[in-house]
Amino acid sequence: MKSKNRDLRTGLFSLIIVMILIFIVGLIVNKPEPIIIQGEADASEIRISGKVPGRIKQFLAIEGSQVKAGDTLVLIDSPELNAKLEQANAAESAAMAQNKKAIKGARKEQIIGAFEMWQKSLVGVDITKKSFDRVQRLFDKGVLPAQKRDEAEAQYNAALTTSKAAKSQYDMALNGAESEDKEAALALVARAQGAVNEVKSYLKEITLTSPIDGEVTEIYPNCGELVGTGAPIMSIVDLNDIWFTFNVREDLLGNMKMGSVFKIKIPALNNQIVDVKVDYIKALASYATWKATKTSGQFDVKTFEVRARPSKKIVDLRPGMTALLEETIK
Repeated sequence: MKSKNRDLRTGLFSLIIVMILIFIVGLIVNKPEPIIIQGEADASEIRISGKVPGRIKQFLAIEGSQVKAGDTLVLIDSPELNAKLEQANAAESAAMAQNKKAIKGARKEQIIGAFEMWQKSLVGVDITKKSFDRVQRLFDKGVLPAQKRDEAEAQYNAALTTSKAAKSQYDMALNGAESEDKEAALALVARAQGAVNEVKSYLKEITLTSPIDGEVTEIYPNCGELVGTGAPIMSIVDLNDIWFTFNVREDLLGNMKMGSVFKIKIPALNNQIVDVKVDYIKALASYATWKATKTSGQFDVKTFEVRARPSKKIVDLRPGMTALLEETIK
């Protein structure tokens, strides 16, 4: 009897163990596979280009070089710009000479000549005045006719007019150019100086410098090649401004919201796991939308671009490295 009870207990215990094992196996088999969301590291990139066309004279940095803000990267040769500078300098010199002439006024010889013409006209006034007085006295006595008196008066008036005109010419020579002429000459100087400054500002563009600290990732033209205005010459990436980009279907966004923190794994860095924080979410264009194939029971699913920045600097992280979503968002 005791033996039967023992066998019964053993069988029951074995049955329980088998059921537990079946339950565990069922959980393992029916456990849904995790969805791995893959992304990659990205960083700010700046393209270096010039405002003036020219020929690449020299590269002072190569691909892979670490550069600092203000470092000289490229020298461009532009003979046409140098020629324009010479033309602008010549125009400035001419304008300044014209301005000096306007400020200085008439030459000394011109002033003396105008003064002598005025003095000569005064002598003519004196002579015609005396002649007119004599003719007037004779006319008053009835000796001369009125016509002679009128002729003498006309000559006197003409001499007065000539004297006034000579005096005006002398005053103009003495006072120099009009204020309007001086202002016009000064405006020509300012215009010429502006042209010189403009060319000089372009001359600064033949020496291209780095606006940021970073790494030269790509150089497009070769030394000696011609480049146009605004043509990209090289790219610099800022390794201090790096983030991760994921393209996520909207039905997988879950709790992935602005400010959410989650963990990712970086295979290139020995599967290092780091914390990142979401700071950008935006729907992609229609080309990234999954279209439903059934008229009912399905709907179009859009894809969203999600960017997340690491909470601290990751050593040896470079743009293009793969990032895998390791666990659910906190």
